Amino acid sequence: MYISGGENVYPAEVEAAIFEHPGVAEVAVVGVPDGKWGEVGRAFVVPRQGCALQPDDVPAFLRERLAKYKIPVYVDVIDELPKTGSNKVRKGPLRALPLPQRS
Repeated sequence: MYISGGENVYPAEVEAAIFEHPGVAEVAVVGVPDGKWGEVGRAFVVPRQGCALQPDDVPAFLRERLAKYKIPVYVDVIDELPKTGSNKVRKGPLRALPLPQRS
């Protein structure tokens, strides 16, 4: 869980909503520091093979499914998620990645 603007956000709920997108194969959501809100969401999305998923596609898809404060501010489209030997997503390395510039 992370807290954004005083509201609890559960990454599993956000991940489940992102998984509904037909172009998403895998997803991991983490909270990252934000000067205004305390923390905001950052989603790491692996597209399905053959899908040309763009970072802007995810927030647009989520607008009808989640409250605004739950929609990740940052979306990274990546080739694969870091995993343990038992195939569990390692979120620590994802949190440690530098934030992209906000537009």
